[in-house]
This record gives sequence, C-alpha cells and structure tokens, in this order.
Amino acid sequence: MTTRSTIRRADELIAQGFAARDDLPALEQVAARYAVAVTPAVAALIDRDDPDDPIARQYIPRADELLTQPQERADPIGDHVHSPVDGIVHRYPDRVLFKLVHVCAVYCRFCFRREMVGPGKETSLSGDAYAGALDYIRAHDEIWEVILTGGDPLMLSPRRLDEIMRDIAAIAHVKIIRIHTRIPVADPARVTPDLVAALRVTGATTWVALHANHPRELSVAARKACAAMIDAGIPMVSQSVLLRGVNDDAATLAALMRGFVECRIKPYYLHHGDLAPGTAHLRTTLAEGQALMMALRGRVSGLCQPDYVLDIPGGFGKAPVGPQYLTQDAESQIRVLDYCGDVHLYPPQP
Repeated sequence: MTTRSTIRRADELIAQGFAARDDLPALEQVAARYAVAVTPAVAALIDRDDPDDPIARQYIPRADELLTQPQERADPIGDHVHSPVDGIVHRYPDRVLFKLVHVCAVYCRFCFRREMVGPGKETSLSGDAYAGALDYIRAHDEIWEVILTGGDPLMLSPRRLDEIMRDIAAIAHVKIIRIHTRIPVADPARVTPDLVAALRVTGATTWVALHANHPRELSVAARKACAAMIDAGIPMVSQSVLLRGVNDDAATLAALMRGFVECRIKPYYLHHGDLAPGTAHLRTTLAEGQALMMALRGRVSGLCQPDYVLDIPGGFGKAPVGPQYLTQDAESQIRVLDYCGDVHLYPPQP
C-alpha cells in the first residue's frame, strides 16, 4: 500500500494499516493533544507487519502517550527561562536559538517541544516578533552563531528562507548560521536547487544539522537530498535521540553513525531522551546510554563517535554524560579504562 499524502488523523493511520481499529479511541485522544503527521516518505520506510518497527515507534502515535510521569514537563529543557524576546532562546553566551516556525513535516512522538508545535499552535513568528528577534541579535555582539529551529525551518519557502538568511548574515558579528531539520528524511523532495541556493549566503557560514535516529531513515532519497547540500559547500552534522526500541542497541547505533559518515555527515550529538510529557515508553536510562557509548568506542571509527548529552531539566543546558574512562585514587594514581574493559595505570609503573 502506497501513501500518497501526509497522514494527520487517527482514522487515516488505521485505514493505511499503521494502527489497529481497536486503538481508534485512544489514538484520537493522543491526536487531540499532540500533533500527528506522517509524510509519504516516512510511511514508505515503515514495515506494517512489524509491531515493533523502529520507524513506526518514532512517528506513529500510541496510547502510551496519554500517560504522563510526575517528572515530565511541558518545557523539559527550559526554553522559556532563557527567552528574552519572542522567538529567541539565549541559553549560552555565543549563540541563540531562533525559532522561526512551529510546524514540521512530521511530528516525532518524543518531541521535547510537543506542547508548542503543530496544528492549533502559532505557526510562525509575527512580523513584529521577527523584527524584534533580529534587533536582539544585533544588540548582542557576543552572538557568534544563530541556530534556526522551531518547528522545522526548512518548511519555509526558499524565497522566505533566502530573506531570513540574508537578514541574519547582514549582522556583522554573526558568523555561523546553523539549521536544524528533519526535512531530508521526512520530505526529501523539498530539498530543491532553489532551497539549497537559499541556504548559501554571503557574510556567514551555513551548517545544517540533520535529525535521524535509525539507519533506515537514511534512504536513497534522503542521501541524495543531503548530498545536494554538501555538494553545494554546506557542511552537515547529525543529531539523534537515544530511543528505546529504535536505536538502543550497539549494532543499530553503529550502523546509524556509519551511515551518517558515509553521507559525509559528522555525528554530533546523541541526546538522552528529554522529560517531555507522554514519552516515558521511549526513554532509556543513562546507564544504558553509557554502556552503548562504551560499546561504540574502539569498535567503530572515531569519525562515528557522537557526544552523548543530557539537557538538564529547567534550562541549565547540555552536559556530556558519556562513560568515564579515568579514575584517580587517594594516592593520585590515575587509572585508565580501555575499550576492551581493561584498566591501566598512567603513567605506567617502572
């Protein structure tokens, strides 16, 4: 069965074979609270015969999303705490998030901004808010990097994206414009020559961060879309989220990171799952994440090693939470753990 348009309703999911009819009441409740969108490109990646399909777990709603844990929160990484004006999050000194739009081609079931995006929410910044955000960036010459996020900024038309890129690049102290996107995976046909041209701008260097969580998401079409940007001189990095039942085994994680590198995309972040409402069924433990990172070290090329990070709830920023390889005893003797699990003294004893 081929999906020809984006699926947005629970009954459409059932009609297309992505959910059981008995699940309709629960799925309608989920869809009433959290946005649903499954593009044809993503639908084509899902194995409808596999109840545990790792692509489906990312995009197809489940009744589990109706269960909220006490520690979960609507703004799990504390964007609002660091938002001096509409559209801007200034958490770190030299960079800001610029949240241009609040819509995506697809809606991930683990999204940390799931309470803020999708139908019924504000779709984009108003003209006044956009101008105010630019004024804020201009007034803070410590801002070296502007990160376009949302929502997905590549949902904008090439014409509008070109205007925005030029506006930002015209600010002398901004040297880097980074774009966070799912589009090459979710809707690769949107990556047209006009869109790629809009990303290139005089006065600043553009980077694109691709969000993908499973090697199957790096389809032929997704790889072609990424190649179009990279061949145009736009460097790319990756962002992934560690998700239970999706990439929480060493073989899958290694295949994903190798897939990125084969696409000329440098693995950047592996995020621990945020405490977004209704996402407990997809979160792993930190110990499980550390064990996976240790399994990658030494067995997979250094090019394929992302930083495993946790966004500290409340707006305190990212912290690296990977495994520890150094310990020091009371006599200041340093012990180093190698990738095989053996411990060595440093410096070696004579």
